[in-house]
Amino acid sequence: MPDGNNRSAWIREQPGLTALALLSGLLALFVLLPYLQYVLFGVVLAYILFPVQERLEQYIRPTIAAITIVVGTLLVVLIPLIYVITIAVRQALGVVDSISQGELDVAAIEEALQFNGYAVDLVALYEANQDRIATGLEQLAMGVLGFAGSLPSLFIGLTITLFILFALLRDGKRFLAWVQWVLPVDDAILDELRTGLDQLMWASVIGNVAVAAIQAALLGVGLFVAGVPAVIFLTVATFVLTLLPLVGAFGIWIPAAAYLAAVGRMTAAAAMVVYGLFVTFSDSYFRPALIGQTSAYNAAIVIVGIFGGLVVFGAVGLFIGPVALGGAKLVLDCFARERTGVPTPDAQREQTAAAAGSETTLDTEDAKAETELEESAKTNTDTDTDTENRSED
Repeated sequence: MPDGNNRSAWIREQPGLTALALLSGLLALFVLLPYLQYVLFGVVLAYILFPVQERLEQYIRPTIAAITIVVGTLLVVLIPLIYVITIAVRQALGVVDSISQGELDVAAIEEALQFNGYAVDLVALYEANQDRIATGLEQLAMGVLGFAGSLPSLFIGLTITLFILFALLRDGKRFLAWVQWVLPVDDAILDELRTGLDQLMWASVIGNVAVAAIQAALLGVGLFVAGVPAVIFLTVATFVLTLLPLVGAFGIWIPAAAYLAAVGRMTAAAAMVVYGLFVTFSDSYFRPALIGQTSAYNAAIVIVGIFGGLVVFGAVGLFIGPVALGGAKLVLDCFARERTGVPTPDAQREQTAAAAGSETTLDTEDAKAETELEESAKTNTDTDTDTENRSED
C-alpha cells in the first residue's frame, strides 16, 4: 500500500483501476438517488440510536440488539409519527374546506373585534381576497393529495430506512473503518473531519430537533388548554417553524392569540401571549444547552441548509441540509490548510487569544512574585530592626 506522499502518483499510474473505481461509485450513487432521502433518514436514526446499540451489546449479541432497536423504532417512533402527521393533514384539510366553502364567519369575528375596541373591515378584506385564499389552499390540498398518492413509494422508502438502520447499528463501526481505508486522505485529516461532522450531527439532529420538539410540545399543551382548534396541525407546524432560529414559535402563538381575541376570549388571549413568550424565550436556554457552540454551525448555515435541504433531500433535509453545508466548510478548511500550510482564521484567532491569555497569566504571576518578594524583604527588615532594638536594650 503506497504511503500518503505517493497516493496521487499511484492514482496516475493506475488509470484503468481509478476509472473503474469512479465508475463503480457513480453507479452506486445512481442506485441510491431514487431513495436517497430514506437512506439519509436511516443514517440519522442510526446516529441517534447507536449509543443504545452499544449499551445493549453489553448484554446481548449485536444482531439481536440491532433487531430490537429497529422494532422499537418502528413501534415507538415511526408508527406514532405517521399517525400524528395523518391527523395534522386531516385537520389542515378541514381548515381548507371550511375556508373554501365560505364557512368562516368573518362578520362574527369582525363584530367581536369591534366589541373589544378594534374597528376592522374584515368582511371587505376577506371578500376581496377570497379567490386568492381559496387558490392557495387548493394548491395545498392538491399537494397533500399527491402525498397520499405516493403512499406505496413511502412504504418502500420506510422499509429501506429500517434496513439501513439495522445495517448501520450492527456494522456501523466496520463501515466507518472501511470508508477511512478506501478514501485517499490522510488518517489525521479523516479523524478531524469525523470529529467535526460528529459535532455538526449533534448540533443539527440532536440539539436542534430536541429544542424544536420541546417547544412544540409545550406550545401544543398551551393551545389545547386554551381551546384553539386544529391543535395537532398547529403543534406540527410549531415543530417545523422552531427549527428556524429566526422564526420560532412566534408564527403560531401570535395568530392563536389573535384568534382567541377575535372570538371575545380576551383572558385566554392574554394568557396565550404570556405563555407564548415563555415558550419562545426558552429557546435561548435550551438551544445553547443542547447544541453548544461550533464554528461550522451558525444561523446562516442553518437557514440556508434547512430550505436547501428540503428541496434537495425532502423532509430529511431539515437535518441533513445544515450538516451538508457545515461539512463542506470543514472539508474546504482542511483543503486550504493543507494547501497553504496556514491554520484557518478561526484557529488563528483562538491561538492569538490563547497566547494573550497566557501572557496575561504570566504577567499576573510575575506581579504576584514581585509583591511576595517585596513583602518578604520588608518582613526581614522589620525583623532585623527588632533584633537591633533588643540588643541595645
